[in-house]
Amino acid sequence: MPHPREEVAGAVARYVELRKKIEQGDETSFGVLADLYTDDAVMIDAAWGRLEGRPAIDEWLVNSMVGLGDWLFPIEFTAIEGDHVIIKWTQIIPATKPDGSPASQSAYSHLIYAGDGKFNYEEDAYNMLHVIEDIEASGWTPTEPMNIPPAHPNRDFSPKS
Repeated sequence: MPHPREEVAGAVARYVELRKKIEQGDETSFGVLADLYTDDAVMIDAAWGRLEGRPAIDEWLVNSMVGLGDWLFPIEFTAIEGDHVIIKWTQIIPATKPDGSPASQSAYSHLIYAGDGKFNYEEDAYNMLHVIEDIEASGWTPTEPMNIPPAHPNRDFSPKS
């Protein structure tokens, strides 16, 4: 049985608030989001693949963002259905493509609420080819040397292994 909607909405509000603080520079690291995940949570990223456990998620939240300090990730909307949450966001590279259009990509996150203000699953979906094309077309360069995703990440997107 799903948790009460108000409880899920409260956890989503905390998630959104932390993302806003990161975006505004009030928080210096995406790592603060790790507190919103259970110890056994699963995170799936389009480039980095499957991560299991809060320590791995915490490390990934920090390491995957190295060099992307000038990117923005504004949230457009959230939707809640039972314990399932969809967050629609945009990834914005601080550059424009040769035609003058912004270098930005559409993205979605699917989170599953586990109780006690925490999520036990997140799957981020975005088109990595689009990201690479926009980086190349815009000429954007990282703010510092980036960490590179694994060559062959685990693509298992199931909530629990």
